[in-house]
Amino acid sequence: MKTKNSDYNSDIRQYTFVIRELTSREIKRKYARSSLGILWSILNPLLYMVVMSLIFSTMFRRSIERFPIYYLTGQIFWNLSSGATNSAMTALVDNKSLLVKAKLPKQTFVLSRIYTALINFGYTCIAYVLMLVIFRIKPCVTMLLFPVAVLSMLAISIGVGYILSVIYIFFADVKYLYSVFLTLWMYMSALFYPVTSLPKAMQTFIGCNPIYVAIAFARECVIYGRVPAVMMWIKLAGWSIGSFMVGISFFKRKENQVMQKI
Repeated sequence: MKTKNSDYNSDIRQYTFVIRELTSREIKRKYARSSLGILWSILNPLLYMVVMSLIFSTMFRRSIERFPIYYLTGQIFWNLSSGATNSAMTALVDNKSLLVKAKLPKQTFVLSRIYTALINFGYTCIAYVLMLVIFRIKPCVTMLLFPVAVLSMLAISIGVGYILSVIYIFFADVKYLYSVFLTLWMYMSALFYPVTSLPKAMQTFIGCNPIYVAIAFARECVIYGRVPAVMMWIKLAGWSIGSFMVGISFFKRKENQVMQKI
């Protein structure tokens, strides 16, 4: 006789399998017409780093030590967040037929897009580690805190992704509005400039930006070999838990309306 626990474990395995299959499909589709394929996930951040270093390294040479790594750390986290939320936005609409036919939690399709972004981030980290070696960033114990920033960014992206995936069904133009918002968000995340060069009020404002907090956290533990300040931990935990809870709550509340609209 099956227990509730065994049924639950079976469901988890099924959902995990579906997420892996959907992720595999997304990755294959993304690189279907590319000769280099997944290699682009490694080359892309390196090319961006070279270009941005040539443009801004002279400008910020005195205020930012090891500018290429400073920028690359911000860029890979930005790509994770923007890629995850952008793709999660259309997850329900793109999988409309499966959503109607298959008896799967609707969150599965959103989570598969987030997981795809995480896989791409993993490939990007190969380039990141390579650059750490080239720029002679010494390994230190604080680097073990790097996954904390990654997990926090994922939690934030999941929450935002849930909200966007629902809004997109009712208001497709949000896709274009969000692209504009992302541009503003990127410049407010201090990817390539020092926050200390800004007025105090602007520093405070950017300090409340969840993406900047995750990036700053990663820079502290990887580049500077320091344990991030307590306030940084509090902000990161607050944004991660808050974003995830608000996102899943909004998604659950609109779940029935989604099925009617789609």
